[in-house]
Parts: sequence; structure tokens; C-alpha cells
Amino acid sequence: MKKIHPEYNTKTKVKCACGNEFFIGSTQKEMDIEVCSQCHPIYTGQERGAVRGGRIEKFQERLKKQQSYQKKSVKKTRMRTKNTKES
Repeated sequence: MKKIHPEYNTKTKVKCACGNEFFIGSTQKEMDIEVCSQCHPIYTGQERGAVRGGRIEKFQERLKKQQSYQKKSVKKTRMRTKNTKES
């Protein structure tokens, strides 16, 4: 039977773009990554996406607008039903 599984290295060197280096277990010999736990905005507390106005903020703005429109339409329908009952 052929060996189909790749060789597992217990000390794979990982290099981040920020300069951080660490070792992990992997089937690759070396890895180059862009973001690690030392430079990732969530782990460092520097959430850059919130400053630019990301998807979440845009969604929340649209949701607030939609809810305000719904409240206005509910008020109008309540006023209409009151006026028709009095007549």
C-alpha cells in the first residue's frame, strides 16, 4: 500500500509580515503569513475596520432607518383606524 499521507513536521517555522516568528506543527516546512496574533487588530485592541465604517456599521445604519420607517407607518395606520371609527 502506498503512503498517501504527507510527512508531518513538528517544528514548522511561521513568519509573519510584522516580523513575528513562531513554530507550529504542520505538513509544510515553512509558512509566510500576513497577520498573526501579535499584529491582528482584534487581539491588539486596534480595530481599524470600525474607523473606516465597515459592513457592520453600514448594516446597523440601514436597520435603524428601516425601523424608523416602520414606526412611522404604524403610527399612521393607528391614526387612520381611530378616525374611521369616530366617523
